[in-house]
Amino acid sequence: MFAANRVPLSSFLCFERSVGVRYFLEIIIIKIFMKESKLPMICHIPAYLEYCDIEKGLSSKTQENYAKFLQKFVLWLKTANKEDLLPHQLTADDIWGYRVYLSKNLNSKGKELSKATQNYYLIALRGLLSYFAAKDIVSLPSDKISLPKDVRREKKVKFLTLEQIEKLLLAPDVETPKGIRDRAILESLFSTGLRIAELVALNAEQFVNLKQKKDLELSIIGKGSHPRTVYFSERALTWIKKYLEVRSGYCTPEDKALFVHIFSKKSDENRLTKAAIEQIVKNYAVLGGVPLSTTPHTLRHSMATDLLSQGVDLRSIQEFLGHRNISTTQIYTHVTNKRLRDIHRQFHSGKRLKNG
Repeated sequence: MFAANRVPLSSFLCFERSVGVRYFLEIIIIKIFMKESKLPMICHIPAYLEYCDIEKGLSSKTQENYAKFLQKFVLWLKTANKEDLLPHQLTADDIWGYRVYLSKNLNSKGKELSKATQNYYLIALRGLLSYFAAKDIVSLPSDKISLPKDVRREKKVKFLTLEQIEKLLLAPDVETPKGIRDRAILESLFSTGLRIAELVALNAEQFVNLKQKKDLELSIIGKGSHPRTVYFSERALTWIKKYLEVRSGYCTPEDKALFVHIFSKKSDENRLTKAAIEQIVKNYAVLGGVPLSTTPHTLRHSMATDLLSQGVDLRSIQEFLGHRNISTTQIYTHVTNKRLRDIHRQFHSGKRLKNG
């Protein structure tokens, strides 16, 4: 009867807040519903990744990252001679041992892993434990893996001022086909706030019949396979039109990508890669005399920062950037905070009152 009509554990526990009774009920329910797997934890990882794809609908990139992060856990299990560890045999001491292992691990540059990077590995392991719970496999609860609090502090956003943006946009030599292409890339990044992968994925067929258009709204599939609309300004569209004119001189109908290599046939329809776009931005950061740390994502931050400084609300910025959660967009509150501070300084009447 119980197996045919599964009831969430929370349904049994919501009426009782006593820790002792709650623990007792958890033990009983685990005995009734849960089962101990005879397969080692390592053997469950492929099924967990399939679960991420089919049931959770995570993007292929996220699945790829989880697979990479869990390989670190597999390596630790082998180092600790625990590669045959079953899910129900995992203990809090094992989690602690893995955390110590991560804290002493070195990255590709020979430096210790940052707290933020360690977090990614722990989040992937928590996901695996949540999978066990979803599949009624006895294991340590995922909430037994806590995340370091100091990693959750507010992120710092790197962005360019309008003066720096102007220097960057004017850096390409627009007397050459390559310069026109690169100008179109830079203008597009700043106008739309596109992620680099989203820019790379653009196809030429999405930009047909532009002659009579001053600007353009374009539907794209963004991070996590979520659709959104991005907006190319009149300025950005002007440079894309110029680029398409010169592009026709060295591309064939088979070249589907919008941004392609100049006079150099490569794989995947001659499409520029993410690494190539990053290098283009870096090169013009040097030529334009702007911070050398400038990346395509810096232009995304700069676009959002510019809109906020003009009074656009966070909810609208969330839509522009394609953030699923408003908390992600709140990293830009540094702009609104500064703007409010300046307004307060200028207009608050307190400075006109007597202070005797």
